[in-house]
Amino acid sequence: MRPEQRTSFARYRHSLWLLTQRDLRVRYSTSLLGYFWSILDPLVMAGIYWFVFTQVFQRTVGNEPYIVFLLSALLPWMWFNGTVSDSTRAFLREAKLIRSTRIPRTIWVNRLVLSKGIEFVASIPVLLLFALVAGAEVTAGAALFPLAILIQTILTAGIGLIVAPLVVFFRDLERAVKLILRFLFYASPVIYGTADLPADLRFWAGFNPLSGLFSLYRAAFFPEQLDWTLVLISALMSVLFLVLGLVVFSRTERAVLKEI
Repeated sequence: MRPEQRTSFARYRHSLWLLTQRDLRVRYSTSLLGYFWSILDPLVMAGIYWFVFTQVFQRTVGNEPYIVFLLSALLPWMWFNGTVSDSTRAFLREAKLIRSTRIPRTIWVNRLVLSKGIEFVASIPVLLLFALVAGAEVTAGAALFPLAILIQTILTAGIGLIVAPLVVFFRDLERAVKLILRFLFYASPVIYGTADLPADLRFWAGFNPLSGLFSLYRAAFFPEQLDWTLVLISALMSVLFLVLGLVVFSRTERAVLKEI
């Protein structure tokens, strides 16, 4: 018996890795600049916001260098946004394969979390390059990156497990998720910091789990952005979303298989 087949967890991990590899190969097999394309979108967005807020308007939010401030939240946002968006089609796109296999169906969501997470990790050298060019100092807060990645993995998996099965029954939810993500982008501290918000909005922004996440990521270059209260709220809400996602998924799994 192969090592990956000895326990159910080992088989799950092995299957998850195979499906993730397949996703990455399919995505980049026909592209000579696969890695470049994976980071082009956040770089273009960061460039636009940098130009607007530094060259057109007088910016009063964020830290200098602003391009590093932007990228340190924009790159993890792309991971979150891409995974949740793709989760709306996780079951519909692979319907025949899902029905014909007996592996745990959560793997069809978790493979998206892992593949998008690998793309995010691959973009970290780009962030470091911009930090070097712009003169941003890497601080001891960089040691918190693994914690931020862990919390984001839990959060993204939980939301994906909620969205994926519900879209099967309510197809309009796919469009609704896109609108919600668009709103959430501006409601999250990507182009600004939570401390830049008015006091009455800062309280409510604290319940956005992305606030604590971006606080952790930015601590690598801007220690003053780290807020442990936000981080704690983010961690608790991420676990809550994961538990809720597992409950929703387990209760809808059989109905989903019939529907697809």
